[in-house]
Amino acid sequence: MTDSAGGPAPKRRPQQRKQVLLRLDPSVYDALARWASDELRSANAQIEFLLRRALSDAGRLPRDTKPIPRRGRPPTPRDPEA
Repeated sequence: MTDSAGGPAPKRRPQQRKQVLLRLDPSVYDALARWASDELRSANAQIEFLLRRALSDAGRLPRDTKPIPRRGRPPTPRDPEA
């Protein structure tokens, strides 16, 4: 495989999550952080959740969007005999 200049194509790295600087009114951030805490999310995860929901509602969420990564301890396996 070659690139447009005729050289070898660059190797693809796994896509990394984008970092974005966001400036918010302090009272908006406080309300967002309380809401996130009520739903056991970080403020960052709450922002992503809300943005994804808004994009989906507007029909603008790309089809190839991966689900939000789950964080925390993995679930305890259930005993099939119980």
